[in-house]
Amino acid sequence: MDPLSDVLSLLEPESTHFAGLRAGGQWAIAFPPPQGLKVNVLFEGTCYLSVDGAGPPVRIEAGDCFLLSQPRSFTLSSEPDMVTIAAHDVFRTSVRGIAQCGDGQDVFLTGGAFSFAEEARRLLSVLPPFVVVSGASDAASVLQWSQHRFAHELASPLPGSALAAQQLGYMMLIEVLRLCMTDHGHHVGWLFALSDPRVYPAIEAVHNEPARRWSVAELAAVVGVSRSTFAHHFRRKVGHSPLNYVTRWRIHLACRELRMRDATISSIGRNLGYESDSAFSNTFKRLIGCSPNVYRAQQRALSPTSSRAQATASASAKRMELLGTSEFFRLSPDLAVPYRSEP
Repeated sequence: MDPLSDVLSLLEPESTHFAGLRAGGQWAIAFPPPQGLKVNVLFEGTCYLSVDGAGPPVRIEAGDCFLLSQPRSFTLSSEPDMVTIAAHDVFRTSVRGIAQCGDGQDVFLTGGAFSFAEEARRLLSVLPPFVVVSGASDAASVLQWSQHRFAHELASPLPGSALAAQQLGYMMLIEVLRLCMTDHGHHVGWLFALSDPRVYPAIEAVHNEPARRWSVAELAAVVGVSRSTFAHHFRRKVGHSPLNYVTRWRIHLACRELRMRDATISSIGRNLGYESDSAFSNTFKRLIGCSPNVYRAQQRALSPTSSRAQATASASAKRMELLGTSEFFRLSPDLAVPYRSEP
């Protein structure tokens, strides 16, 4: 499995939601900081996206897609620098999942919201605050198609729809991450390093053998450069030293095992290359902030089977995350047939 697929296997979205917005005339909506990732497609019209602390407003054209990846407040508007209305006030009057803002229906926007567990959010923290994908790109066509299909699976469930919807969500996420990965700006982080031939082979080697007692010299040999050159370039691209990356990847794997398996703490540590329970526990606590036992207990307390009442009580709030609506919708050929999803 390649490193990007490896990382995606750890993400495991906790929830996925879709919603829609129609707008016209002069309008501007202020949204609170989102939790998780949001993938949006503008099917009709134009609008401006402004993300707090991320520069001037960006014009979004019909067919464009954009990703919001960090918990920053943002604004969507017909023109820059307009007086805004709070998203809650717009979407509390939505009709069957599609909200209306302003006069007319010049703009039609759809989007999907993906929320993740804490360790997944750490992995995705390297992403820029937002990414705009041109409607003329291959990535945009995939995102547009995926949103159509996702909404269809929700609206007309057939055998296998749950798995199909999950995989479509992954497809959208992969396309956005691929796009970020090939961005040749001065970005730092594991994702951007995957497109660097002087770093990728080393990351791939670590992912293939996470329990191996890697040395910087061995990883440099995988890439085919000197130890000092490799160590300097790796830190500059990834943001961590090579051996620090090895440790962090091991702990990400440990989080998955603790959350999903009943294996003992000792066996998980041994399988990841730690020679003693104390070495594993101390490293885990240094990076995660609690011991493996405490982490496992916390994750199980948050599992669907033990928190169903809490999840039901907060379902409406979670579904407000994308565009403030508590309903899903489906897309017919005219892109506007709504659908209500039960909590």
